[in-house]
Amino acid sequence: MNNKTLMTDFYELTMAQTYFNEGKKDEIVYFDIFFRKNPFNGGYTISGGLDETINYINNFHFEKEEIEYLRSLGNFTEEFLNYLSNLKFKGDIYAVEDGTIVFPNEPVLTVKSDIITAQILETTLLANFNHASLVTTATKRITKEAKGRAVMEFGARRGRGTDSAIEASKYAYIGGCAGTSNTLAGMKYGIKVMGTMAHSLVTEIEDEYESFLRYAKSNPNNCIFLVDTYDTLRSGIPNAIRVANEYLKPNGYKFKGIRIDSGDLAYLSKQARKMLDEAGYKNTGICLSNGLNEYTIRDLLNQGAQVNSFGVGDNISAAKERVGGVYKLVAIEENKEIKPRIKISDDSIKTINPGVKKVYRFYDKETGYALGDVISLKEEEISKDHYTLVHPVETWKKTELENYNVRSLLVPIFLNGQLVYEDPNLEEKQKYCQEEFATLYPEITRIDRPHEYYVDLSDKLRNLKQELISFHQQEVEEKGKEYIKCAKKNLKN
Repeated sequence: MNNKTLMTDFYELTMAQTYFNEGKKDEIVYFDIFFRKNPFNGGYTISGGLDETINYINNFHFEKEEIEYLRSLGNFTEEFLNYLSNLKFKGDIYAVEDGTIVFPNEPVLTVKSDIITAQILETTLLANFNHASLVTTATKRITKEAKGRAVMEFGARRGRGTDSAIEASKYAYIGGCAGTSNTLAGMKYGIKVMGTMAHSLVTEIEDEYESFLRYAKSNPNNCIFLVDTYDTLRSGIPNAIRVANEYLKPNGYKFKGIRIDSGDLAYLSKQARKMLDEAGYKNTGICLSNGLNEYTIRDLLNQGAQVNSFGVGDNISAAKERVGGVYKLVAIEENKEIKPRIKISDDSIKTINPGVKKVYRFYDKETGYALGDVISLKEEEISKDHYTLVHPVETWKKTELENYNVRSLLVPIFLNGQLVYEDPNLEEKQKYCQEEFATLYPEITRIDRPHEYYVDLSDKLRNLKQELISFHQQEVEEKGKEYIKCAKKNLKN
């Protein structure tokens, strides 16, 4: 289903009717998507979901049956429903590209649109970004710790529903996986499909050697035997070697590998390597699986595990974390003038950065490493010779930058409702993601206690933010005094 316009929270529609009734349907607004904390207590996040957002916007409209459904709810006027029936996206979207390294509080997507359309878009835009970014980030953490060994995405059965699982396969590939076990994802996106075998093939026959032999005859060019059904070292590996000796090798086929899915993977893999080498199969690979994540993979390799590839499911497709992207109003247009808006909270992390903004990234000319980001107002130009990064809260923390290249991260995706961006293919996105990741200092990519990457505010943006905070605080104080004065007057009466 390409049209997902009704995939929106109900309050988006009830608010939209309020705007309509108040005569604000043509008001132009700006919304930002950003997040407040990297997932996994990590040092970075990888943006994703732009491809799904492009598809969503291209198909944004209300079908007759959707209008009928809304009519049946009894919450909306006929005038408003007629308006929705002709609604199209006519605005602008700027976003970072899929695979871009991003950090807390910087805009990853900005919408400029009429207020009703912008409000309805919120739910799907956030769902696209949050899911894709989580999967891609989780995958990159895992593939990094695999240190060049192939990681196969095995998460289809662990995904949060079939659609989610298919999309997870795609974003896992962008994040660095070599392929997927999900056949539909392979067909849909051209991802290499991979797999071994399940324990049920062994237990159905109850003869491990016979099951391996039948599998080899049916799949002679892809013989990876699952060797831990009964006893990995005393049964599984010996039977796999026997089939290789008696069937594969005599018939000119390669003994491709074994998979171990339980037990002490470090110990078993080392023993397996010895057994395979002694049998003359030094090029036969060893795949490890069983609830692996970045920490277990790191530990396995530190303990000398003999492994050529990993199969990872749960911790890619159903990672127990969240990105937590939010969608906030940052400006409106009045008489063609942009007026910044701010949300203030007692929790400082929830006080947003107002106004229409850009995000610039500085790169060291000699090393290519990213030095830091600055969030600025849209109209600001960044010096190409010298810049001082200033912490957005602790302003005494400053970093002087020189000898750098600077890049604007937000690129135009839609302008005046028309798609102006050519979405790269998956191979290009995977390559771009790898290149992006290579710009991070290793200290930032540590999975434990990573170094914090600099994301600062320009002077103009920081001053604007403080002015708006002071203005609203003063307004609240004045209204509070007026309320107290009225309350005391009422008590006297």
